[in-house]
Amino acid sequence: MNMQNFSGVWTALVTPMTELGVDYDALKDLVEAQIKGGVSGLVSVGTTGESPTLDPVEHIVTIRKTIEFAAGRVPVLAGTGANCTKEAVHLTREADEAGADGFLVVAPYYNKPSQEGVFLHMSEIAKCTKKPIMLYSIPGRCGIEISNDTAVRLANAYPNFKVMKEAGGKVEKVADLTAKANGIIDVLSGDDGLTVDFMKAGATGVVSVASNLVPEAMVELVNLCKDKNWEKAEALNDKLAGFFKALFIEPNPVPAKTAMAMAGMIANPYVRLPLCKMAESNLEILKAELKKIGLI
Repeated sequence: MNMQNFSGVWTALVTPMTELGVDYDALKDLVEAQIKGGVSGLVSVGTTGESPTLDPVEHIVTIRKTIEFAAGRVPVLAGTGANCTKEAVHLTREADEAGADGFLVVAPYYNKPSQEGVFLHMSEIAKCTKKPIMLYSIPGRCGIEISNDTAVRLANAYPNFKVMKEAGGKVEKVADLTAKANGIIDVLSGDDGLTVDFMKAGATGVVSVASNLVPEAMVELVNLCKDKNWEKAEALNDKLAGFFKALFIEPNPVPAKTAMAMAGMIANPYVRLPLCKMAESNLEILKAELKKIGLI
């Protein structure tokens, strides 16, 4: 596994659940389907994996099980971000001991630190592991971004900062980071629908929610972009555009889990409060988009 350069499709796995807890049998099936679909790697217990509502034991057990099910066939990044530096360091150490190949670390949310605070927070995480770290900038959820200058500063200071998952929706930020980084840090799109635009600007792939359902299609899309076959990439993107939009018609991962249950990929679309079932009107929109692409 090449963990020096990050590219391709990295699936932000949902965490299958029932009212009784995490459904590890369903998780095993999901991991198998992703590997069969040709993804480059898996991200366990990120936002899509409902990290905010997994308890500390479930969090690490889910990561450990994902690593076990992947069995070395693809790398597994563990979501270990938190808005408390001490907690993020603890989770990173635990996931490291569990055998994670690297870590997804989101910007500290809610307490809105300065960029200096972000740098110091991430530095403490980098000091506790030698494995690669994927920075995750998503200002819509966190209230702050990880600036390009901070990302480059971190990559220069600590060799394990290898990649940024950029989910701020700005193509110009991707182009700017690609130029400033000069090859020391890769960029992955954090939005399925912006994959083509971001890869045109220098990104090397995507951390995908959609690949939970259509891994082969996402791999094809990214490969077309890698080959700079923009005409075919845009045609495939246009075909999937309504589906991408429907996956975020309500808070992630509610539509993704609902769609997976509709398509028979998981038995139960259960999400934990404060997430809840989709509104009927949105459910009909999601169902129509799944029919368009042949998933149901």
